[in-house]
Amino acid sequence: MRAAQIQKYSKTIHVELNRMDIPHIDSREVLVKVKAAGVNPLDIMNMNGSVRMIANYKLPLTLGNELSGVIEAVGEDVLNFKVGDHVYTRLPLNKIGAFAEYAAVNEDALSMMPENLSFIEAAAVPLTSLTAYQALHDVLQAKTNKKLFISGGTGGFGAMAIPIAKSMGLTVITSGSERGRSRTLSIGADQFINYKEEHYADILSDIDYVIDTLGAEDIKAEQGILKPHGKLVSLKAGPNYRFAVDNDFPMWKKGLFGLAGARLDSLARKNQNEYRFLFVQASGIQLQEITSLIEKDDIKPSIDSTYTFDDIEKALNKVSTGHSQGKVILTF
Repeated sequence: MRAAQIQKYSKTIHVELNRMDIPHIDSREVLVKVKAAGVNPLDIMNMNGSVRMIANYKLPLTLGNELSGVIEAVGEDVLNFKVGDHVYTRLPLNKIGAFAEYAAVNEDALSMMPENLSFIEAAAVPLTSLTAYQALHDVLQAKTNKKLFISGGTGGFGAMAIPIAKSMGLTVITSGSERGRSRTLSIGADQFINYKEEHYADILSDIDYVIDTLGAEDIKAEQGILKPHGKLVSLKAGPNYRFAVDNDFPMWKKGLFGLAGARLDSLARKNQNEYRFLFVQASGIQLQEITSLIEKDDIKPSIDSTYTFDDIEKALNKVSTGHSQGKVILTF
């Protein structure tokens, strides 16, 4: 099979399409023939080594974190899947590799694909939807009738986060460029803020929860719109001591992340709020719940563009610019 690999960490986007053996599966894994794979900012971070403290991989590394495909073989102890099933997954952190013609995946990370989605659409779902699900359910533990602000919610993340939040009974406010207004409102957002005309910090207050997608420069403003004892979870600003504890990292990493996140934690204490950081994990159980919601409400992900496997560097470059309106997808 062919696989897109890096030989070393680099800020330059360069991958090799190498020939490899089809992966061997163990008793709890299935062999998936990949039909499509999502391309994400996380893949750029895997390439340049910026998340090595969280997920450190041996090189050469086959890239890719999410995929859709068809099961071609199952391990002897697999209980819930069979050959021919259409499945999708956010691959486990310790075994990524979606940018390949085949992938061996533990059944605990898998879900059946939503029946209303194509392979291309399904490949756009796992990473963003699980991020939203885990942010809302696991980290924020969001309650019905509370107010949520999602910064920069017009892209692929917002397309999943907004309907998930609405299904939980939240009032959802988001910001973005004007061209994303109609779609954002159509999928359930209660209020849209055009960031070029208004700054959310000037018009919002008493917000219960914030999901930050913009990073450290916006944390102060986002903390400022929270009510006392409100909660903020960031997908970008950086880890802190609580993140290291939650992930059971060794003491030296707890100390390092504690130092790295000290300013963010201090700012949260000053505002009587809580700062959390999220790095999404694989979960077939949660993805199956998301599948049910997608089918019930006929939710569609936001797709920016598709590329063939041979054009993977073009896809990675598109994502690296930050200008994609929705998900970039590789097809096989």
